[in-house]
Amino acid sequence: MSLFGTMKTAVSGMNAQANRLGTVGDNIANSSTTGYKAASTSFSALVLPSTTGSYNSGGVESNISYAVSEQGALEYTTSDTDLAIQGSGFFIVQDTAGNTFLTRDGSFTPDENGYLVNDSGYTLMGYPADGGAATTVVNSYDGLVPVKASDSSIASVPTTLASLTGNLNQAADEVALGSYASDNSASVDVDQDSVLKTSVTTYDDYGAAVTYDIYFTKTDSDSNSWEVSVYNAADASTSGSGSFPYGGDGLLTSSEITFDSTGAIASVGGSSTDLSIVIPNGGDGISLDLSGMSQKASDSAITKGTANGSAAEAMTGIDIDTDGTVYATYASSDPKALYQIAMATVASPDNLEVYSGSVYKTTADSGVVTIGFAGMEGFGSITSGALETSNVDLASELTEMIESQRSYSANSKVFQTGSDLMDTLINLVR
Repeated sequence: MSLFGTMKTAVSGMNAQANRLGTVGDNIANSSTTGYKAASTSFSALVLPSTTGSYNSGGVESNISYAVSEQGALEYTTSDTDLAIQGSGFFIVQDTAGNTFLTRDGSFTPDENGYLVNDSGYTLMGYPADGGAATTVVNSYDGLVPVKASDSSIASVPTTLASLTGNLNQAADEVALGSYASDNSASVDVDQDSVLKTSVTTYDDYGAAVTYDIYFTKTDSDSNSWEVSVYNAADASTSGSGSFPYGGDGLLTSSEITFDSTGAIASVGGSSTDLSIVIPNGGDGISLDLSGMSQKASDSAITKGTANGSAAEAMTGIDIDTDGTVYATYASSDPKALYQIAMATVASPDNLEVYSGSVYKTTADSGVVTIGFAGMEGFGSITSGALETSNVDLASELTEMIESQRSYSANSKVFQTGSDLMDTLINLVR
């Protein structure tokens, strides 16, 4: 046995315990760091060849790993742009140089340009929704753009589609010819069940609100026919005492709708396939879908009306859904989908390469990246207004610190003993 070998073995043990103590120190220092994943040290024996009656001491090798796949607890905050992942997956972020990373740190806040940037300076990436459904590129980062959470510009979307759902009373009497709404007759009685009036608010190309008055008039009880007539509410007369305020050329469009013997809508304007009418308002007009109308023996009533488009107004904020869809919110208009936050997974998250700022890059051992959205199979959900805390267990770290200290001291005793024996050997020749 070599005394130098024994001393080198002790040095190997002290170095290994120093590495272990280093991971403990990092873990304790980052016990409050958002999305931090605990580091740990494992050991493997280094054995040198020995002969019968002579033992060559080897040493120990230390290996550092990170518990990237271990979920941290969620901590709720007061910021809607703080995001936490419950389950598998990573946010995709980008640094100022355009390099792409993965992270669980969702401490995002808008920067001076409105982009969501976390506390480590990485920008959140997603796919533009453009008011509809976003799609992913499953195996690369192509198509990703920085997610912008604020915009000072004034935006509007003109209405192109509207719909009505409701019932027209099958038992209503037909209205006498000349009293139809399309005749612009002041004698139209909107208080009877044979005439149903409703209104729909839409938006023009400038984002200005335009309200249309829509009249349904029973025209033929035997053939189950009704007339639908549309007027611009701004053209209504403010004088006179009649209940029907339109005259002259106020009619924008009218059409006949028919129902079958079960009360289901059969045709609009003679078509059984296109159950809509077009309200002229410039461009291609507004398509008013009437497929949700029925004719049953019940009071005439409209139960639901919808119209796309939005008024001219600035964003007031954003809402982020559990599937990662980022909606712009407005004072009076409906929310509008702007982006969908992309998420990534790999086959072996614990083998990702760790960088400063709690971000990761893929390696040959981690496997290739797969991109999707929150809620899809293999991906967790996103919680807005929450952060994932560090998965460090302080009690375990303090225990490891004590164990590492004791092991380091024991290895130093082995080194000291080897040194003393070496002194004894040297003193033999004095």
